[in-house]
Amino acid sequence: MGKILAICISEKKGVQKEPVDEATLIEDWGIEKDAHGGKWHRQVSLLSFEKIEGFRAKGAEVDFGDFGENLVVEGFDLRQVPVGTRFQIGEAILELTQIGKECHSHCAIFHAVGDCIMPREGVFTQVIKGGKIKTGDTIEMLPLPDDRPFTAAVVTLSDKGAKGEREDKSGPVIQEMLEKEGYRVVETLLLPDGKEPLSTQLCRLADQRQVNVIFTTGGTGFSERDLTPEATIGVCDRMANGIADAIRQYSLTITGRAMLSRAVSGIRKKTLIINLPGSPKAVRESLEYVLPQLEHGLGILRGTAGECGSR
Repeated sequence: MGKILAICISEKKGVQKEPVDEATLIEDWGIEKDAHGGKWHRQVSLLSFEKIEGFRAKGAEVDFGDFGENLVVEGFDLRQVPVGTRFQIGEAILELTQIGKECHSHCAIFHAVGDCIMPREGVFTQVIKGGKIKTGDTIEMLPLPDDRPFTAAVVTLSDKGAKGEREDKSGPVIQEMLEKEGYRVVETLLLPDGKEPLSTQLCRLADQRQVNVIFTTGGTGFSERDLTPEATIGVCDRMANGIADAIRQYSLTITGRAMLSRAVSGIRKKTLIINLPGSPKAVRESLEYVLPQLEHGLGILRGTAGECGSR
């Protein structure tokens, strides 16, 4: 159990928020009259009171809302709470969707306070169920069910696609097949080929959004810009190339050109990353082969399945 010490809103993003005594949470939107409301995954931000106190202990004079947070919460170290956790405030329910955020430029908050702890210590949620909330309300952290759907992200690599010169047909195939199997696809991205943009997004999706599995499509061939394997290897803590090898071996029964694939697969923290081919046909064939075996490994990674027994 925790407690809501402050509710803060603002009319603009990137500025300090003003405390209010009560507010209305709108389902799949956010806080009524707050600039961060919308159809996205960062509708309501939360910041631990203990983190604000730690900042104050360094001599800084900051008030609730100064870091752009919506809710100041006492009783939880929010940075240690896994994505997917739900919080109940009265009738309202929030779901944690992201830990921290990237800060590309110093906003008005940074210039006013001299630092901003939201990118490091804040967390973000979506409103699953709306309701009235007020300062002093109890906030309850609900247990994560073991049978919750696996989350996934799909990243398409294509220079022409990123420029709008070619339709992405492979990404939608992956999303359709995953959702048919019960996965919850939380993000789809279309990036230019190359290493750096993909590396950045793989880290964000694994570290901040904590998705269970990321599928990439494209960039695994011999072209100079085909650097998907290099980006994947660069961010992984451990490799899991049995998956990539199995896909390659299966694909060789369909076409000899499968030997030209440089795809890899690996693990960053608790996220599995799998490189798939670039063509919709090859993507479909690969997923039809690998998906039936994948859930056990994903369950082990997130701690909801046991290791395989030995005879």
